[in-house]
Amino acid sequence: QVQLVESGGGSVQTGGSLRVSCAASENIFSLGAMGWWRQAPGKQRELVASIITSSGTTNYADSVRDRFTISRDNAKNTVYLQMNSLKPEDTAVYYCKAVRKDGRVYWGQGIEVTVSS
Repeated sequence: QVQLVESGGGSVQTGGSLRVSCAASENIFSLGAMGWWRQAPGKQRELVASIITSSGTTNYADSVRDRFTISRDNAKNTVYLQMNSLKPEDTAVYYCKAVRKDGRVYWGQGIEVTVSS
């Protein structure tokens, strides 16, 4: 079973930056894709950004593509989400997700990000 551990969440003011990390318990190349999802209170969980671990190809939700950057560090088996120009609407619990090449899906426990006005 793959474990995903998020870290780096917290509170920041509007316009600030934050980086969240997702450390996987196995080589991330065995995970075909990884991504960050978020769920705000009263809203559905939505995909924020994803990355193909082998190629580094990324994809972003329209609401964040100009502000957020997803990246990976293969040596650390870690995926990052750099969040810049944060807005109050970015406030949510952020979840790391991995899809292994065998199709199994794993979720992290979630980490809170709060952006205040």
